[in-house]
Amino acid sequence: MFGIIVAALMLAFGIFLKVTKHPGFAQNKKFAWIFIAIGIMSLLFKIINYK
Repeated sequence: MFGIIVAALMLAFGIFLKVTKHPGFAQNKKFAWIFIAIGIMSLLFKIINYK
């Protein structure tokens, strides 16, 4: 259950980085797709393997 929450938070943070206009996050915008991809993949595998 904890892994699903962490994966969802990574996905949400990646989306936040992608859409934010804050200048403090401007240098980290290139990592947005990495967070989104890792979040989606880990969320998918956590849900598939959840018992």
